[in-house]
Amino acid sequence: MTDGITIGQAASFAGVTVKTIRHYQQRGLMEEPSRDRSGYRRYGSADLLRLVQVRALAEAGVPLAEITDILDADPDQFAAALVDVEAQLTNRIDELIARRGTLRKLTSGDRVLLPERACAILDRLPGLGFADDFVTMARDGMILVRALVPEGFDDFLATIERSADDPVYISLIKRWSQAGDWPADDPRVDELATAWAGHLIANPSLAPSLPGLQTRADSDTREELLSHHGEEGKPAWTRMTELIKTRLRAAGIDV
Repeated sequence: MTDGITIGQAASFAGVTVKTIRHYQQRGLMEEPSRDRSGYRRYGSADLLRLVQVRALAEAGVPLAEITDILDADPDQFAAALVDVEAQLTNRIDELIARRGTLRKLTSGDRVLLPERACAILDRLPGLGFADDFVTMARDGMILVRALVPEGFDDFLATIERSADDPVYISLIKRWSQAGDWPADDPRVDELATAWAGHLIANPSLAPSLPGLQTRADSDTREELLSHHGEEGKPAWTRMTELIKTRLRAAGIDV
């Protein structure tokens, strides 16, 4: 009759590692067996059974902190505990499926951070003659508006929708896009700013506005972040933005 098996043998028989057994022991999931005359710990059949039970519950997704109570429960409590664990696992699976869906949406960049109405506008831009880099900048701008002034986002989208139906506005936007490579003192900057401001003054419903922005204590900071989005390294855009804003405000149009 054997005096028991070593920890290495127990690990092999149970299909775990020695490190796992020691971890279970540290967590109080199983006792450390007594030592033999040579000073080695020997695992008997009861120890091996406990190890197999702990491993099975852990692999089934039962949190280690709950395994001791489950194994020490009576049959009815054991069954009820497993039902509860199954419910937790089901919720976890649903959560993971939702996260996977979010990751898949993120591959398109805009489908998860913007509503369908905004995505529909972005989908129109290539057909209007805008390049991918402009669409990306427009998408990022929408994301910023939604984050900084969520209460004005629907009105903002409505303005963009009206603008997309205006051929003159689309032409101005395309010229503005080309101006990114101009120097700030290029005379075309003032010319384009005048044309753009004039069109917006004649068509105030196309002027960008964000209801709710001015009621915020930090409205100036938020407005600055939004109005100068994408202008890094493009001084002509920065100057043009300020020229247009100045002319619109002089005409009594709040932007």
